[in-house]
Amino acid sequence: MIASVSTVAYLGLEARGVEVQCNLVAGLPSFVVVGLPDKAVAESRERVRAAIAAIGLALPPKRIILNLSPADLPKEGSHFDLPIALALLAAMGVADAETLSGYVVVGELGLDGRIAPSPGVLLAALHASAEGKGLVCPVAQGPEAAWAGSVEVVAAPDLIGLLNHFKGNQLLPAAPAGEMEEPGRGPDLAQVKGQETAKRALEIAAAGGHNMLMVGPPGAGKSLLASCLPGILPPLDAAEALEVSMVGSVSGTLSGGRLTRTRPFRSPHHSASMAALTGGGLKVKPGEVSLAHLGVLFLDELPEFQRAVLDSLRQPLEAGVVSVARANAHVTFPARVQLIAAMNPCRCGHLGDPALACARAPRCAADYQAKVSGPLLDRIDLHVEVQPVTAADLVLPPPAESSVEVSARVAAARTLQSARYRDVAARTNAEAEGEVLAEFATPDEAGRKLLAQAAEAMRLSARGYTRVLRVARTIADLAAVDAVGRMHVAEALSYRRHAPRS
Repeated sequence: MIASVSTVAYLGLEARGVEVQCNLVAGLPSFVVVGLPDKAVAESRERVRAAIAAIGLALPPKRIILNLSPADLPKEGSHFDLPIALALLAAMGVADAETLSGYVVVGELGLDGRIAPSPGVLLAALHASAEGKGLVCPVAQGPEAAWAGSVEVVAAPDLIGLLNHFKGNQLLPAAPAGEMEEPGRGPDLAQVKGQETAKRALEIAAAGGHNMLMVGPPGAGKSLLASCLPGILPPLDAAEALEVSMVGSVSGTLSGGRLTRTRPFRSPHHSASMAALTGGGLKVKPGEVSLAHLGVLFLDELPEFQRAVLDSLRQPLEAGVVSVARANAHVTFPARVQLIAAMNPCRCGHLGDPALACARAPRCAADYQAKVSGPLLDRIDLHVEVQPVTAADLVLPPPAESSVEVSARVAAARTLQSARYRDVAARTNAEAEGEVLAEFATPDEAGRKLLAQAAEAMRLSARGYTRVLRVARTIADLAAVDAVGRMHVAEALSYRRHAPRS
């Protein structure tokens, strides 16, 4: 008798259906798993053997063959343990194969028969819902699977409890709905003394989803400004929260099935490798740029990152996705992020201060800034010079305007953009392009003349020209103005990089 159980294999954020087929044939006792299993799947034989022994059963003295179909799809991860065990039990006649055919099964087995959590349950639940099947998963991940909507979730604590449930001896309770955490807030903009230009640029970046670079001496408040950004960004809506949670599920960072409406904020160290930033590894996992999807990726000390690592961000920043190519797989992860970067003007950090600057100034500044490639800088919409904070700034009273007031203006601008782009594949001005951008961001006659003159004088690339239009559109949205005017273009141009590259 051949018994089959459905499960999934993860390829990026896609869950592909896999059929676990078990056959018991006469011959010398053995346990074979075929179908391109990785080391974790191959080792499942011992976990399954021990788990079945823990519930008081013994494997039949036959040749046990487990096939993971399709055979040409690589199978990775410990979530194949439970479907392999159930397929084997169905072949032995312990479990009902017809009942199991209506479920997608995922879960890791312990030696004592307990079912342990495994990454990707939310993706498996969405796949089961699309297939019109139920889902069997670990009890700890029942709330996570419940977010998939109209899918029957059987969240089992152990193997014996699951078998009793299917036999009707002791039904398992329904999986509770996952919790939705309220948006959290970080540092408040009221903590930032001075830096009015930088705070204005941060507001524009938040309103339009634009990338931003802050250049200034140590201690000027660049990192504090970046950490204030999540507090003025609008919370994730329900669809965006589910999209972000899918990345967290496949990476194993979604705990307790809790979804959050707070936008991700990732700040990797400058020693991060290319695989850590863009994704990859032996078992392809999402990188920081994907874990920050629909949120903020903050790169502090930008020139200290390896140049090849920084340049690997050029395609994701433009396309909103990152593709990781391997010999046996081609995986795509979402990467629609808002890049916020900070750097010192030179290695010593005190360029322009005769009392503190090093002896190599200004040559050291050119060498230091050259570590960041021109094409990457061209993808950054807002370039802001952050001035040093003086003692006079520090004794000033806190600013009257806090993150609450700024976030209200940002939310109003985002509402305008949502209505504007409801029929196109764009969420913010930073994503608008082509005919959509031409329709909504073309400035008036005075603005066009100024932009044409500036493009010639500043030698703007086509990408730089487009990004000026996007920023000008956001500035107009913050002012609640339909048409993009000359003053909006002028302010957008003031945030473009003027310094020549050497």
